[in-house]
Amino acid sequence: MLRPRATVSLLLAAAAMSSIVACGDSESGDTTSASSTGSTSAGGSATTSDGSSATTAVAAQSAAECAEGKTLDDGRLVVATGSPAFPPYVMDDDPTSGKGFESAVAYAVAGEMGFDKESVEWTRSTFDQAIQPGAKDFDINLQQFSITPRRARNITFSAPYYASNQAVVGFDDSDAVGATSVAELRGLKFGAQSGTTSLGFIQDVIQPEQEAFVYNDNVGAKQALESNQIDAIVLDLPTAFFVTAVEIEGSTIIGQFPVDAGGQADEFGMVFEKDNPLVECVDRALGALRKNGTLEKITQRWMTGFADAPEIAVD
Repeated sequence: MLRPRATVSLLLAAAAMSSIVACGDSESGDTTSASSTGSTSAGGSATTSDGSSATTAVAAQSAAECAEGKTLDDGRLVVATGSPAFPPYVMDDDPTSGKGFESAVAYAVAGEMGFDKESVEWTRSTFDQAIQPGAKDFDINLQQFSITPRRARNITFSAPYYASNQAVVGFDDSDAVGATSVAELRGLKFGAQSGTTSLGFIQDVIQPEQEAFVYNDNVGAKQALESNQIDAIVLDLPTAFFVTAVEIEGSTIIGQFPVDAGGQADEFGMVFEKDNPLVECVDRALGALRKNGTLEKITQRWMTGFADAPEIAVD
């Protein structure tokens, strides 16, 4: 018997399209760990496009010193997000609150660059508008943009501010609910889209007793779950948020894996106008936030913790 799909509003459907495009690999199927040129390493030394390190006085600049005179308007940082912006990235569609993963990251980066909260101005853009070539009416844009070489032809990315982990999605009455180790999942019938990181994760990390069912796309995998042909699907965590909240009624995130559990992580980067010199300053800010633990705390609160699902230990 088929389980009914959740009825959603047109507003959520619009948000869904943004999320799926952001997290998917339909464009080229490949990602890079960073695609901005002239970006800065976490240690603070400038990295040129050929990978060489420049140990100059400029490299020792703070993010705040770097950002001086590089925004659209001096003393103001214009940050763009989607319309609507949805949890867990922005809570209550209000990025000015600082609540939600990308809202919190934006304010933390702004602070490192010398902008207080009152100096941050939010604007809205569609996902597609942000990644088109040409002049931008924002300094930075955060909308779960996966870093891909194809997109980097038109815009410039920051260094990654998030690397997605894999998650198991099933129904809330599944025997696997509450599992805390891979061994407790191996008896499940898994499914995933062909050629994805998630399928490789099932095969290489989970290693279920029964060979995984492979589908041409995520639609086929989700339909198989809804019709009880399989017990669970594996998705990146951002996609799992959307599937369980909007697409499959009665589904839940059974568990999530550590980011370093295996496989290639999908990475999010901030979007800038092509060759914007502010990118270097944002990369410096992100490096500082990684070093002092702030970025990890934000990620734990608004991404890992928001899923309300146990972390599954890998053998």
